[in-house]
Amino acid sequence: MFRTTAMTALGLALTATSAAAQDAYPATLAGHAVLSAATFAPAPADAPSYFQTSGRFTGPGNQRDASLYTREGSTWLSAEGALRTTGMFLPFVGQPVQGFSGISTLGDGTYMVLTDNGFGSQANSADTLLMVHHVRPDWESGRVEMLGTTFLSDPNEVLPFPIVTEATETRYLTGADFDIESVQPIGDLLWFGEEFGPYVFATNTDGEVVAFFRTEVEGAYVNSPDSHHLARPSLPGPLDFQVRRSRGFEGMAASPDGAYLYPMFEAPMIDPATGEGEALNGVPYIRVLQFDVAAQQFTGEEYRVRFDDPDHAVGDFNMIGGSYALFIERGNGEGDPRLGCEGEPTPDCFNVPATYKRVWLLDFAATDAEGFVERLGYIDLMNIADPDGVAIRGTIDGVFTFPFVTIEDVDLVDGEHIIVANDNNLPYSTGRTIGVADDNEFILLHVPEFLALMQ
Repeated sequence: MFRTTAMTALGLALTATSAAAQDAYPATLAGHAVLSAATFAPAPADAPSYFQTSGRFTGPGNQRDASLYTREGSTWLSAEGALRTTGMFLPFVGQPVQGFSGISTLGDGTYMVLTDNGFGSQANSADTLLMVHHVRPDWESGRVEMLGTTFLSDPNEVLPFPIVTEATETRYLTGADFDIESVQPIGDLLWFGEEFGPYVFATNTDGEVVAFFRTEVEGAYVNSPDSHHLARPSLPGPLDFQVRRSRGFEGMAASPDGAYLYPMFEAPMIDPATGEGEALNGVPYIRVLQFDVAAQQFTGEEYRVRFDDPDHAVGDFNMIGGSYALFIERGNGEGDPRLGCEGEPTPDCFNVPATYKRVWLLDFAATDAEGFVERLGYIDLMNIADPDGVAIRGTIDGVFTFPFVTIEDVDLVDGEHIIVANDNNLPYSTGRTIGVADDNEFILLHVPEFLALMQ
């Protein structure tokens, strides 16, 4: 049975209320900063030399091909017969600083962001290293300053399963071990939510794993098909998993006091009765779990957040004070529809353009008439005012769009601003400029009316 209970960490009772109007609220572009797609970090000096290059396994069948810069990336969001390429060639020298899939405001104009598993799957990312970055967007210059990078590792063998670098002393973690999608600094630990298990784990500030947890839902462990704990049958037959591939923990918020984590699945879990995504009275929903940081265990408390479409996905999720949270819901598609194809799709236009890209404000202290966490309103990332021409690129007739397929970073900056950033899926996304691999873009949005809903 799905249980929705009081959000203990917030000290607030969960009370039924009428559904809000869920209106769109205005957003004005206040800053735009870009980190080039061609940004690479050298592997640590004590890592195997194997990691001096990356992307060997991104070709057909994920077979090894170490011929540098020989395979051009292309976007999977292409119309049939109109493949769009990105202009970047694999394999790379170095480790790509890309795929920002979680952000945490550090309060001094700097942010913690993480690089996800590498090239998008467990099968093609064994030569990418997992890392977390300290960055400063400079809204005046439009640049992003890299202040530091920490590589994740398991030197003390905390993880119970074999990792790619099992036989090395340093035991750096790779994109075949985890697909990290969210990070929360609490005290002297960094907490990560990831998608393969899905799992929750913690590292110290040096990136060394100190704790690891399997995911429990309604008292039972759940797995995705990429879980290191999933038993494979010896004869042909179904696999027993409850979470779709690449739909584990996409967002993971922390309560304001740091007592609890709230990992959020990227999409509805699979309903065993139907084999489809979970829904209530036809309304798709995603689960948010609660994890007690001090007790280091899942509490069993869960929350439901409605989706507008079962094919949508979570981008990011952060608590921003009291019972309130920011949550990205996104559809597929990339590219400004104003630059979409006219007539038959071709590779020189956005032939699967972006449509639904929203930042919702949630109130976990209230539910709507159907028992879902209250949605108070949203920002439409495809309709951002830019009257002063702040954008480096992306504004047409005073309207700026953020038309990326994976927008996976959102957090509060101050009482009137939020920050949003994309996961650029290097080198597989080209949502800003036709034929050009997407950069990592950070935008500062002035949204006072939206944030006033918290009062």
